[in-house]
Amino acid sequence: MNTKLYVGNLSFDATEQDLRDLFGSYGEVTELFMPTDRDSGRPRGFAFVTMDSTDSMGSAIEAVNGTEFQGRALVVNEAKPQENRGRRRRKLPQQ
Repeated sequence: MNTKLYVGNLSFDATEQDLRDLFGSYGEVTELFMPTDRDSGRPRGFAFVTMDSTDSMGSAIEAVNGTEFQGRALVVNEAKPQENRGRRRRKLPQQ
């Protein structure tokens, strides 16, 4: 049973607490992950929110998708499993 949401088009000023407050209205938020840029440490503009049940997840998608939050229209849908892209090779600088 997947209860993880993808939340896109987030304001870079949004915090984990902002998202817990927003999605907590539709059920218990059991996990929240906001990726940050490896180099700058800034948020990347999206998050993954895991809800306590599929009913909570469905209610949150229906209520929040397309609504404005901190000046941006959110994209909220069921998170898809990450694709296996294989190992990434890093190019070495040429000498």
